[in-house]
Amino acid sequence: MTDKRALWLVANPASGSNTPAAIEALESCCGDHGFALERRVAFPDEPLPDAGALEAAGVETLAVYAGDGTINATVTGLYGWGGAIMVLPGGTMNLLAKRLHGDAPTDEIVERVGAGAARKVRPQVARTAYGDALAGLLAGPGTSWYAVREAMRDADIAAMADSAGEAFAETTGGSMLCCADPRVGRDEGYPLLEITPGAWGMQLDAYYAENAGEFLQQGWALLRRQFRDGPHDRLGLLDRIEVADRDGQPVGLLIDGEPAQGGAREEFTVAACEVDLLATQNGC
Repeated sequence: MTDKRALWLVANPASGSNTPAAIEALESCCGDHGFALERRVAFPDEPLPDAGALEAAGVETLAVYAGDGTINATVTGLYGWGGAIMVLPGGTMNLLAKRLHGDAPTDEIVERVGAGAARKVRPQVARTAYGDALAGLLAGPGTSWYAVREAMRDADIAAMADSAGEAFAETTGGSMLCCADPRVGRDEGYPLLEITPGAWGMQLDAYYAENAGEFLQQGWALLRRQFRDGPHDRLGLLDRIEVADRDGQPVGLLIDGEPAQGGAREEFTVAACEVDLLATQNGC
């Protein structure tokens, strides 16, 4: 007989530092801290588990060790499930893991949860017509730098050069995005809006650049996901915002790092996550 809790693990070997050795170490750590790892799902080669499969297996805890995009797909795909999800920092930014656990490393988070030092929470998210952003949402022509980042990841030099030129043109000469309702920020709009959900609503930051050199610096910062260092306006904490492209063009979106194409006007609202996540420290 064993009193270990059944656990399934979703891991994306292509995310962050998820080497086979790191995943094996995680599996061993789970076993050392009261979990019986019954199944490992290698996403995207295998489909993500749904609530029915977890319930049929009697699993009440699912761990996900991946980047924010895979975590988003896992969590939102389990809306309505009665179990709880342990989010682990297995990607590049790990923004949702930081909301739930601070900067704690993976083994420390597993140890906390195994020792019962966690609680179930349903943090606020930013809701869009294309899915919920659990960690953050970017909107505007500046999101076109996503294609450059993907080309860099694939080491495709030709695609990187082409997409960088297109992204620079979009960011410097494309139509800007303005905050239409409520009307806040610059009337001329911004190339990039960032919406970060938290305990007090959605934090709205608007990024801009004054000249071509600053636009290039901002693009490079976007590629390194360090754009927050660039010039920006803090526009407040909101429960709802409508944004609009000044020329009526489709609004580019990045939802937890994954691209989506919006309409010329989009609404974002605060909502509660619809499945329990495990938190081990106070967060936002």
